[in-house]
Amino acid sequence: MKRVVVTDHSFEPLDVEEAILAPLGCVIDSRQCRTVEDLIPVVSEADAVITQFAPVNAEVIASMRRARVIVRYGIGVDNVDLDAARERGVPVCNVPDYCIDEVADQTLAFILASTRQVVSNCLGVRRGEWKLAVPLASMRSLRDLTVGIVGCGRIGREVIRRLVPFKCRIVAFDPVVSPGEIVACGATPLDFDRLVADVDVVSLHCPSTSSTRRMINRAVLHRMRPGVVLINVARGDLIETEALIEALKSGRVAAAALDVCDPEPIPRDSPLLAMENVIVASHIASASVKAVRRLRESAAEAVALSIRGEPLRNVVNGVSQTMIT
Repeated sequence: MKRVVVTDHSFEPLDVEEAILAPLGCVIDSRQCRTVEDLIPVVSEADAVITQFAPVNAEVIASMRRARVIVRYGIGVDNVDLDAARERGVPVCNVPDYCIDEVADQTLAFILASTRQVVSNCLGVRRGEWKLAVPLASMRSLRDLTVGIVGCGRIGREVIRRLVPFKCRIVAFDPVVSPGEIVACGATPLDFDRLVADVDVVSLHCPSTSSTRRMINRAVLHRMRPGVVLINVARGDLIETEALIEALKSGRVAAAALDVCDPEPIPRDSPLLAMENVIVASHIASASVKAVRRLRESAAEAVALSIRGEPLRNVVNGVSQTMIT
């Protein structure tokens, strides 16, 4: 029997995964590990590891004596040490092609809610205030705004396509996407420094890497237009949280909509939770019945490919396949 450890997961039961892996002689060891100390004894004898948010760092990977593949439930792989896995010859796979529409929809919802002041006005009515809850200048139309998309992967491009009918000016930055591809989506390519200084709305769609962490920091926020709206459905650590709080208090940032935060979960005493111009969600932009099923099937199928000795898809750390024997 092949032992597949699921380090943590936000769905029960794991029947979708079992339906794919049990016929291949696999037994699923389902856990809810949150710390390195919890993970090490669990993964040491695993033939394959599927993880969601658990910290699969170098120490955890070094303890894996048998694992031949690590699979992330999701697009981002920032909770897995890719270099450590590469050094040990263990391929790491992700699921890059699920929840694209869901996250793009969430982004548009956040943009519209922030520019049309949906939450502030709703809270005002609930307080018995039958009037405009914000200054008139805070009620903005997308037609009159410039929206900047940072990151033009699958999700960023879908956001651009959704924005086009709203008649706003759309600009975009991505260092690995050609200007021609950006234009074909409906946006104007700009470099990062010019984009952040030239837009009314900034929407982040980047992975968390050494070059993107804290990309929205105090200095960058200071270069943005006063009254900018900031949207983040990507990773919380793209933004320097304390600097954002300062910018919101000063009014340099007029509003923020965050599906992700740093740290996560957001602390109960965070000033962000008390601000009516901030929308927060619990990392749920990817959620839908269809998306979650695709995620789980794809993760299990990645393990199945390794077991069957077939070519792996979506390997993100440059390691060729190691067959589970």
